[in-house]
Amino acid sequence: MAKMKPKARNEFGLFNVHYEDGSLTSNRKVPGEVLVDHNADQAIEDFLTAQDNEIAERSGKPRGPIKTIEKVKKAKKA
Repeated sequence: MAKMKPKARNEFGLFNVHYEDGSLTSNRKVPGEVLVDHNADQAIEDFLTAQDNEIAERSGKPRGPIKTIEKVKKAKKA
């Protein structure tokens, strides 16, 4: 039987994004290389804003400004 190749681990963080209009997007993925930036909070916001702008351009529906960003806590394994 052939051995399976190890899968590449793509590190990322999950964040819930609250917008000034009261809307929320959950579990937004941010790549690990953004998280290790020396100014990570600003880098995360910049990444998510750029992602929102790209989505707005494709959909034609602009997104409001980001109010807060919170890291999703990992669930405990039983």
